[in-house]
Amino acid sequence: MYELGGLLAALGIGLGTAYLVGRMAGRAQRQASPQPEQQQAAQPKQEPVRSTSQRVKPVEKKSYGPEIDPIVEEGNKALSEMGRLYMSIQDTEVRSKINEIMRITDKIVQDAIQDPSDIPQIKKFMNYYLPTTIKLLNAYDRMSSLGVEGENIDKSMKNINEMLDAAILAYKKRLDSLFANQALDIETDIDVMNQMLAREGLSENKDFVIQPASGSVAGAGAQAVHQAK
Repeated sequence: MYELGGLLAALGIGLGTAYLVGRMAGRAQRQASPQPEQQQAAQPKQEPVRSTSQRVKPVEKKSYGPEIDPIVEEGNKALSEMGRLYMSIQDTEVRSKINEIMRITDKIVQDAIQDPSDIPQIKKFMNYYLPTTIKLLNAYDRMSSLGVEGENIDKSMKNINEMLDAAILAYKKRLDSLFANQALDIETDIDVMNQMLAREGLSENKDFVIQPASGSVAGAGAQAVHQAK
């Protein structure tokens, strides 16, 4: 009995010692490993990823000069409004005419960039003809969207449609007039070129005058007319 009691006592002491050792080891491990708050603090702070639109700098608007920039800006606004009207109006004939007006308008605006001497003529076009055309197109758009036929509505829409034909013709004439100076310069350059080619005997016109070299004994002060065949 005594031996059995001693054995049980020794076994109890051994189990108690193992339990205490296990608890002490677990506590030491928890103290050594960082807590979730400590892990979060230990991680380096990452910057939020910026989108491409945030990283790319906005494209600066190109400037053509104080006189040209307002014309380009006004022209772009007019083209944008006519584009909206083109999408809104359902009549295919009117849409075709709007498209032609937009095409010519864009060429007139581009001419202001290419030839600033045309700016006075272009300003008149931008200040009256273009805004009036857009105003009438807006009126057509409002009346066509009503979906109601009437004498006054039909007559007004018909008049605006016919006006677009006159506007296209006037826009084309305005664009052609902007090239008057360039046409004159081109014609002058062609005349000069033809004269030089004839003088050098390089053109189809073979009649030209030979100027003797300065200091020539035989041809001093004289001109020889040569007929090349």
